[in-house]
Amino acid sequence: MLLNITRENHTPLHQAERERDRLPPISSHSSSGLDRGPKLPYPSLNFISNHRKEDGSHSLSSQFILPGIRHGMVRHGRELPPICPNVRLKHQHQHRITVDNLPPEVRARFASDPVMPLRTKTVKEFQEDIERATVSGDWKHVHDFYLTTFGSFLELNAAFKKDASPPFNTIEDSGINTKFVNAVYDALSHTPPDAQRAVLKGIINSLLREWKGSRRTKDDLRAYFILVQNPQCTSPATYVIYAHLLRQIAALAEADHYFLMHWFKKLSQKRFKQLVERLHLFISTRLFPVKPEELPPMAKCSWWIPSATKVLSLLNAANIISSTPILPFVDFYNPTLDHTDFMEDYRIWQTQGNSTRFTFCQFAFILSTVVKKAVIQKDSEQQMISMARQSLVDKVSRRQRVDMSLLFLNIKVRRLQLVSDSMDELTRNRADLKKKLKVSFVGEAGLDMGGLTKEWFLLLIRQIFHTDHGMFTFFKDSHCHWFSSWKCDNYSEFRLVGVLMGLAVYNSITLDISFPPCVYKKLLTPPVVPCDLDPPVGMATLTLDDLQQVMPDLSHGLAELLSYEGNVEEDFCTTFQVSQEELGVIKSYNLKPGGDKIPVTNQNRKEYVQLYVDFLLNKSIYRQFTTFYYGFHSVCASDALMLLRPEEVEILVCGSPNLDMSSLQKAAQYEGYSKTDPTIRAFWDVVLGFPLKFQKRLLHFSTGSDRVPVGGMADLNFKISKIDASTDWLPISHTCFNQICLPPYKNKKELKQKLTIAISNAEGFGLE
Repeated sequence: MLLNITRENHTPLHQAERERDRLPPISSHSSSGLDRGPKLPYPSLNFISNHRKEDGSHSLSSQFILPGIRHGMVRHGRELPPICPNVRLKHQHQHRITVDNLPPEVRARFASDPVMPLRTKTVKEFQEDIERATVSGDWKHVHDFYLTTFGSFLELNAAFKKDASPPFNTIEDSGINTKFVNAVYDALSHTPPDAQRAVLKGIINSLLREWKGSRRTKDDLRAYFILVQNPQCTSPATYVIYAHLLRQIAALAEADHYFLMHWFKKLSQKRFKQLVERLHLFISTRLFPVKPEELPPMAKCSWWIPSATKVLSLLNAANIISSTPILPFVDFYNPTLDHTDFMEDYRIWQTQGNSTRFTFCQFAFILSTVVKKAVIQKDSEQQMISMARQSLVDKVSRRQRVDMSLLFLNIKVRRLQLVSDSMDELTRNRADLKKKLKVSFVGEAGLDMGGLTKEWFLLLIRQIFHTDHGMFTFFKDSHCHWFSSWKCDNYSEFRLVGVLMGLAVYNSITLDISFPPCVYKKLLTPPVVPCDLDPPVGMATLTLDDLQQVMPDLSHGLAELLSYEGNVEEDFCTTFQVSQEELGVIKSYNLKPGGDKIPVTNQNRKEYVQLYVDFLLNKSIYRQFTTFYYGFHSVCASDALMLLRPEEVEILVCGSPNLDMSSLQKAAQYEGYSKTDPTIRAFWDVVLGFPLKFQKRLLHFSTGSDRVPVGGMADLNFKISKIDASTDWLPISHTCFNQICLPPYKNKKELKQKLTIAISNAEGFGLE
């Protein structure tokens, strides 16, 4: 096909080419050499022919043909073709002439053996060329540089490789002069349009050659690594070329992806972020093009988005394996996907898994927490409806009276026996945990519109996590709770905490829980409860960094042990045995068999630290956490959990601690007031001037939680209402409606005084 295209665009042929065409084919299979490469649908690049006509060069013809010749020869034992069909060699089976039979002086280099041209231009020389062209207006020299450099993978390596000789076949160093690449790309936008078109033309030709050839060296990977950084790919006009580049990168072997991943992590944060943003823009534009006529029909380029997403996954992997994340994980979210049919995507993923059919759920890092929360909620709603329907059918089949309360998980508790009553109710209604939650307090009239449920969660969590209860230990240095390691016969209360967390996610309630991040890692180990109960759960692979978030002082001490330059055995006098206090009693545990007799040395101290961390965060609390794990998953058993990162589980359970009162002001609704009323203006002046501590109290006073839900402040539906009452009254809140009621205070000072008193003393629905 490429041969035909080339001939069409370079007619008339030279006499030498006509003579060549009269020769017999290399072999009956030689054409297959042109068809090498992945057998994926490859849209036509007919527009390339226009560029070739303008160029008028014949060099492409031989370059396109040679790979086919090479593969044809290799495939048949490197046999030379016969001079013509009528020539018969005597004894050809016994004395067949091959390249291997030729004497050394007759052998010639194969045309397929690439010889890298020598390019010596430096960054400084290039920048001087740009400056001269800018002053003189003569851009020919710069134009020729761009045209030559981007004309082939070989030229890209010749221009940007640090040294042409060493192979640089290492993940630690791409061998690319990154400073030169950045300078060339930064200058590109300031060059005339013909220079920019020359780059695009060169990329087209390079990709066509590479697509039909075979990749053998890391130089080809280096070329992809350079091309994918091209800033021209932000324009929809270049998206056809960009899509083919992404597709070729996505189709590389896993080993090649491994190299690219490590090279990507070496980029500066600025360049790395540009790559991520460029891919997001490409995906978003393909999904919702501003001008659909600028892009091919979706039916003809259905592979665009999968290819871009796969390349984005390489960048995400590079971000993960980097010692310090280059970008926050939220930068890999694509908000455009919030407006797609993600439930259909989830359904396909559920039924087909990671099959050949592309779904965004296969690449969950690209889905925002908003999407994941919506998936979990809709999945929960379906399970709730299913449970309620089953209960209804059971009642009807038994000809029993149908009570609408059977559609809900009804919890009725006494305030003075809150923990024990809650545990009894949840145990008794274990089969109904996936129904909609309704809470009532004994002896109190009230309809649960959400406020009673919030209060129940709030009061129950506070009691369970109180240090007097003994289930959890609070570490002041890290401001978090951790599981008490004491041993007992009954761990059912830990199951209650797990159920509460599951119910909170299931019913979209944010909890005031201060667990360290490693708890959520353990909750997702594994994300789906194993069918066989024998495999251990919650045994995550944790490090010293995880311990730092729980016990910073101990973590610091262990880090000093690892970096100690003296004799560890003599100076520390430590063995593979550790001690900890349990209910006032000091108990010792061996980290490995015979640990009390194994000294910690310079050679085994890494093993000691890893075993110690594993003991503290996994083994010493295994029974407690296992019960907690099964409690959580008894409510939240959903495939959607496999889409979540540990940080996202924490946000779903606890909300986000990052308050933005300006966003709350923009999203606020008013009843009886308008946003220009003096009382409202004074209210926001006071609130925006509050320290963070008081802003959290205000949020807790009006919503029942000081955390921000997944969708942000706008999801709170925060409302300020006017009450015709004396200005001596304090503000009133309705947490079930996220509503605060204000009398028309006379001035800002009075409003601030009354509001401060209210938010500093409120508890649930009343004052203590």
